[in-house]
Amino acid sequence: MPALTVREVLALDVLGPAAPLLLAGQGGLDRPVRRVHTGGVPEGCAVLSGGELLLTDGHGLARATPQRQRAWVRELAGRGAAALFAEVGRALPRMPAGVTAEAERLGLPLVALRRVVPFARVAEAVNCAIGPRPATGPRPATGRAAPGPRPSPDASGARALIGALLDGTDAARAGAAARAAPAGFRPPEGHRVLGLAARGHRQAVPARSTAPPLDRLPDRLLGRVPGTVLAAELRGGLFALLAVPPAPDPVRAVRAVLQEASLPGAVVALGPAVPAAAGWVRFGESLREAVATLGLAVTVPSAEPCGPGPQQPYVTTARAFALERELTRSGGPERWSRLAGDVLGPLLAWESRHAGDLVRTLEVHLRHGCSPTRTAALLHIGRQSLYQRLERIEGLLGTAVADPEAQAELLLATCAHRLLQARRAH
Repeated sequence: MPALTVREVLALDVLGPAAPLLLAGQGGLDRPVRRVHTGGVPEGCAVLSGGELLLTDGHGLARATPQRQRAWVRELAGRGAAALFAEVGRALPRMPAGVTAEAERLGLPLVALRRVVPFARVAEAVNCAIGPRPATGPRPATGRAAPGPRPSPDASGARALIGALLDGTDAARAGAAARAAPAGFRPPEGHRVLGLAARGHRQAVPARSTAPPLDRLPDRLLGRVPGTVLAAELRGGLFALLAVPPAPDPVRAVRAVLQEASLPGAVVALGPAVPAAAGWVRFGESLREAVATLGLAVTVPSAEPCGPGPQQPYVTTARAFALERELTRSGGPERWSRLAGDVLGPLLAWESRHAGDLVRTLEVHLRHGCSPTRTAALLHIGRQSLYQRLERIEGLLGTAVADPEAQAELLLATCAHRLLQARRAH
């Protein structure tokens, strides 16, 4: 019968609320779990036939003598139990030292469940997660995968799991770690997980007609990412979870790799980096943030007037579109129009009568720390021309652009105006 490992069971989201703590038997974490059995100790021992994970509330252990407790651990190991998960804090205030020592001696994984969770829910999630494994070939290795293309040995399973994560359904939570395991995706401790969404062209730039075919993206994009990858092509795009080694700024590091590896015309978006220990709910959130960012990247013009050309890849991040994402979540064109009009009314009125680019100048200046040198370079104008624009902007608005109290509102309003322009253009 196919099985999970004890390690994979511990990674299931359903166990997160129980605050599981491994007390003994770390060397047995790769033991196969064929099914979950709930019951007391020693009552549960009699029905074990090998490969069971025993869930117990600790009542039997609490009533037994130290000698009997150790004997029951020996009986569990002798019957081939995969692991013992015991609830502590109610009937069993703490795990008896003799039980921990005997489990460690026998290599039996012993896990303390420090908070109460319904055993029925845990058993259902684990038993449902036990699914078919690849019939042939070696078990995918954990940790960092070798560089180069990594085709999934269970492509249909990866597509189903990625699809569930995109939809945010409960199916993505129950047994996600086990469903990802056949594809070799087991984020090592200490790694960070990022969502990725990509497509072959950018709708906001009509000239971007030389976009690469989607089937050429996976190898070019994912083959150079350090770490392990779970990817699927579906719904007209490429979607993936990337588990990358620790770095001071993993998003920036991955973006740099993808910018160099991407094909001309490709558009790629990265979600926030979350700890590998955060679990599949957070992994799904990062993936959906990447999808939302991709949608904005292909429809909303960049704040800078000279974004990537049609022959360049465009790799962006969720944090680069943080304002756009928040504005689209919290409202639509009516709110954007009201916000832009209330804050930027004099600038918009002036631009309607003159050939100028004051709103764009203001946004670029704010986004780049009010640096005159950087702003002038991005707008391809001289610094004196920039100073003249800023003077006019401040005169029309009646406030200093450098005023910290005004900057957040001004940046939000300029972003709302750009979203509104993109909506009207489409």
